[in-house]
Amino acid sequence: MSDLEIKIDEATAKINKISKDRTELFGQAQEMLRKWEAGDEKVVALWKEMNSWVYKGFDATYKNMGVDFDTLYYESNTYLLGKDVVAQGLEKGVFYKKEDGSVWCDLTDDGLDEKIVLRSDGTAVYMTQDIGTAIQRVKDFPDVGGMVYTVGNEQDYHFQVLFLILKKLGFDWAKQLHHLSYGMVDLPSGKMKSREGTVVDADDLMVEMTATAKEISEELGKLDGYSDEEKAELYEIIGLGALKYFVLKVDPKKRILFDPKSSVDFQGNTGPFIQYTYARIQSIIRKADFDYSKPVSIELHEKEKELLKQLELFPETIQQAATNYSPAIIANYTYDLVKEFNSFYQNVHILGEDNLDKKVFRVQLSKKVADTIKQAFSLLGIQVPERM
Repeated sequence: MSDLEIKIDEATAKINKISKDRTELFGQAQEMLRKWEAGDEKVVALWKEMNSWVYKGFDATYKNMGVDFDTLYYESNTYLLGKDVVAQGLEKGVFYKKEDGSVWCDLTDDGLDEKIVLRSDGTAVYMTQDIGTAIQRVKDFPDVGGMVYTVGNEQDYHFQVLFLILKKLGFDWAKQLHHLSYGMVDLPSGKMKSREGTVVDADDLMVEMTATAKEISEELGKLDGYSDEEKAELYEIIGLGALKYFVLKVDPKKRILFDPKSSVDFQGNTGPFIQYTYARIQSIIRKADFDYSKPVSIELHEKEKELLKQLELFPETIQQAATNYSPAIIANYTYDLVKEFNSFYQNVHILGEDNLDKKVFRVQLSKKVADTIKQAFSLLGIQVPERM
């Protein structure tokens, strides 16, 4: 036997062993799922313990990210509803049963494939759970005008099937379901892949972003007079702001090449640049030692007109972002507003203006810009610092 034949035989043996091991593991997992659905005490106890680890980690990450939810839905609480609906769908002819007992939905007439909704052993699949969860949400919030599923574009087909099945089951509200399909995030070194270990842990990334914000802020040397606690808080606000803005300024459908260093740049279309402009305006307001609350009448400077025009676009921008399911529209509007303000700041005197009415108006205008920045960033889940 040649060396090549020996290598081929060895490779074949390895492949067969891997295949056998995976088959055995899959069988064991299926058996545990059957026991879990049957309420086996040991399996349920293990499941609860492992879930508690996951939820604890989720809670920590969400807290660090500044994210919270009004209501949480667990598939373990909705899969039974999904199975009941599948049974009803069988009676209505929406689903059909194969010889092995598995239940399917034939979507070939709609240009899709056949989709399994219940395994042959009676256990639920993801589709079963998602059907139950969608129905439960509408039961809990009957006045809801629609639902948006924010999930990566790798699940496009899944949601296309889910929405179609719900329509076939006769739920009118299924017409108001939308999948906000977002592009994946790549690293400068390439696509993130869990199997290759190139996935970035969210908690590690937030720590890295805060550290990067600290490094750049210290280089700029503008934190004299800050306590250590104030500095730490500011680094976190800048770091998380940079991360969120970098992701949200891109149209959701597009892939993102994330570079932590460039995202914390204090120049250009970045979160820190916008935050710095907000802080600059707060400094102007703090130094305004006169009453600027009264209405005044002045002849507008061209830069003031341009800034007012940009401010007028804000309500329309929010509506456009909602219609298009795109936070990027708000993010880029805010950047355009900041650019317009900085042009205004460089071309007219504000506190140094001799005419009191003009000075009052320019402080009022600056404050309105700052309020709009804060409101826009709040919609994006980003904080703005009072000082930088």
